[in-house]
Amino acid sequence: MMAVKEHPRHGAHAHLKLGVITASDTRDAASDESGRLIKELLEGAGHRVTHYEVLPDSPERITEAVRQHLRDLDGVIVNGGTGIAARDSTIEALRPLLDKELEGFGELFRALSYQEIGSAAFLSRAMAGIGGGKIIVALPGSPNACRLAMEKLLLPELGHMAHLLGLAPRGHHH
Repeated sequence: MMAVKEHPRHGAHAHLKLGVITASDTRDAASDESGRLIKELLEGAGHRVTHYEVLPDSPERITEAVRQHLRDLDGVIVNGGTGIAARDSTIEALRPLLDKELEGFGELFRALSYQEIGSAAFLSRAMAGIGGGKIIVALPGSPNACRLAMEKLLLPELGHMAHLLGLAPRGHHH
């Protein structure tokens, strides 16, 4: 019997058009290790990152950027601003854009994160959901957290999600 991992999946070869937005008052494009990592992992998996920007931790700016760019994208991954500090407002910025929240993403991310960093994992409000038929994800700003979420959760399921949402172009195999 084949392991779940090897099972051929619908949309496994979907190549999505994605945006990466970094929410940070301190990082810029040159110092944005997490944004760069997310882009590299997505492109390595055959997706295209057609929009990238670094924005201050301003909920209005984040909401506006996601709303504006999502029109031309299959999904957006925002990193940063998911903690409990006063300026951490990414979740508040994105939640109004969601039609469906995927609670399991946050639950699994925090469970995996707990194995790496212990009890501080519950201070992360990382989240994923669907808004307007598109994929919206909020990841912490730490590169280790981004790698964990991308490799263990998002990359294995993006194609499957695209298939379920009708996002992936049909018959686009290599």
